[in-house]
Amino acid sequence: MTKNITDDSSTSLAAPILITGGAGFIGSNFIHHWYEQYPSDRIIVLDALTYAGNRQNLADIESKANLRFVKGDIGDRALVDQLLEEEGIGAIAHFAAESHVDRSIVAPDAFIQTNVVGTFTLLEAFRHHWVKQGQPANYRFLHVSTDEVYGSLDLEDPAFTETTPYAPNSPYSASKAGSDHLARAYYHTYGLPTIITNCSNNYGPYHFPEKLIPLICINILLGKPLPIYGDGLNIRDWLYVQDHCRALDVVINQGKPGETYNIGGNNEIKNIDLVQMICELMDELAPNLPVSPASKLITFVKDRPGHDRRYAIDATKIKTELGWEPQQTISTGLRQTIEWYLTHRHWWEALLPQAAIKS
Repeated sequence: MTKNITDDSSTSLAAPILITGGAGFIGSNFIHHWYEQYPSDRIIVLDALTYAGNRQNLADIESKANLRFVKGDIGDRALVDQLLEEEGIGAIAHFAAESHVDRSIVAPDAFIQTNVVGTFTLLEAFRHHWVKQGQPANYRFLHVSTDEVYGSLDLEDPAFTETTPYAPNSPYSASKAGSDHLARAYYHTYGLPTIITNCSNNYGPYHFPEKLIPLICINILLGKPLPIYGDGLNIRDWLYVQDHCRALDVVINQGKPGETYNIGGNNEIKNIDLVQMICELMDELAPNLPVSPASKLITFVKDRPGHDRRYAIDATKIKTELGWEPQQTISTGLRQTIEWYLTHRHWWEALLPQAAIKS
């Protein structure tokens, strides 16, 4: 029996749920969403608390009786086995990943270990747990991935669909492609009920300060340069993180095992235009900026190696089959995001020492 997120019942399809990487950006937003939608569900959070994992992201709900936080590595098979067994896990929402492209260029090792080997460890542990429980039909393994596995698009190319061939161009995207293939193989080989989602660029609350949108917001507040790679004409499709969380909820509860669903925001925009939008909103919403207008801080810097020119998601499948579509435009989502950063200065200030990439 599947469940629509608009139902009044307070439990999901396959509770309890294990959420990996739950102290990170998308994972913590998803936990807040899940708790609001299913307050009776048991939620187990597994996070290694590396540089991008921040337990403060969950400070307002961690004390809830049905939420358990465990500091640990997804590659620790004994720990994962223990959690699956003692908590009776019925679903895994797998967010844990190294995700910053620049860091993957400088130090790719961690990306292979976490994104490929870690995902393999989770899949193996969940497979054995699923078999031991009699292969329940309602169990789910949600593998959250990225549109970057599809490579780069030219301006005239159609958007990525679920059948677009993989063509990853960075160590990060290659490691995510590898983990996607593992998740798919475990469905086709073992029948494990895996589902893959490939999303476009997320933005919103709790976004680690080295990523583009929070970096631009914070640098404007600090009066520091706003670095734009190359000519600034690289195009991304931006997805508000709470829209993404709604989509993942629908996929877990209504999606078909073995399927892939692309999740996009229908917001293609050039990097330079995005930064200009942020500057204008900051000029409006943040009084007494160190430099005004904020656009004076825009600085073009050397492009990074292998920088993909354009990403675009065709989310027709999830709209047609599961009824999801984004609620936020880039304008409404950016305004909400900037307002969050303006009222949560204590949150991002504490993270600034960790946000610099060490060469």
